Amino acid sequence: MTTPRLLILTGAGISAESGLGTFRDTDGIWSKFDWQKLASPEGFAEDPVAVHAFYNARRAGLLDAAPNAAHTALALLEAAWVRSGGEFLLVTQNIDDLHERAGSERLIHMHGELLRSRCGACGDLKPCRSDLSIAMSCSACGRDGRLRPHVVWFGEMPLGMDEIFERLSSVTHFAAIGTSGSVWPAAGFAAEAARAGAATWELSMEAGESGHDFHHAVYGPATQTVPDWCDRIIAQAFSGR
Repeated sequence: MTTPRLLILTGAGISAESGLGTFRDTDGIWSKFDWQKLASPEGFAEDPVAVHAFYNARRAGLLDAAPNAAHTALALLEAAWVRSGGEFLLVTQNIDDLHERAGSERLIHMHGELLRSRCGACGDLKPCRSDLSIAMSCSACGRDGRLRPHVVWFGEMPLGMDEIFERLSSVTHFAAIGTSGSVWPAAGFAAEAARAGAATWELSMEAGESGHDFHHAVYGPATQTVPDWCDRIIAQAFSGR
């Protein structure tokens, strides 16, 4: 019998009910701030003080947030799925750590992590739970003013893509949760999974731009839809095993 292989993609919608802002909604972050100035290598080079201020505020907000029922349900699903003999991977577009705090372990942050810093000179990564500034130096190489948030900005390559596409080539189940389906390469994951023969689900407040790539759709707040879906998908995947 084929081993059930599940890949779940999450986006900002799963953390919205924890008080963290989405990006592309009409009242999302990029409707209030200029991403070209705050989320690009060029913007950081031009005004690192403004970029640090933006991410310092977001970091403080994240530290005040807590996982919600959707995060918890996915962590419980992972444990049950693996315990039942399946393969599991959670890929998140989110830079928050709410999945980890809820208990998720098999996880790729394709857009980086807000609670880590990266040196633009030597690439050294460090945990970061406080403000960054241009006055700080890298503890690894000693260079001044080169520390930045460990996040993937516009124009930069998402992380972990080789492993993600390798997993997508053999998944049996795929779900996109709380994502608009408008940001590539993640917008193409559902189609990749479907080509591999996987059953695909979209869980969101409404249909995303890539909604035609899904076999099933569940619409509503993540804290309501995700726990119920988790119960149903594991029962379906492992029935008769």
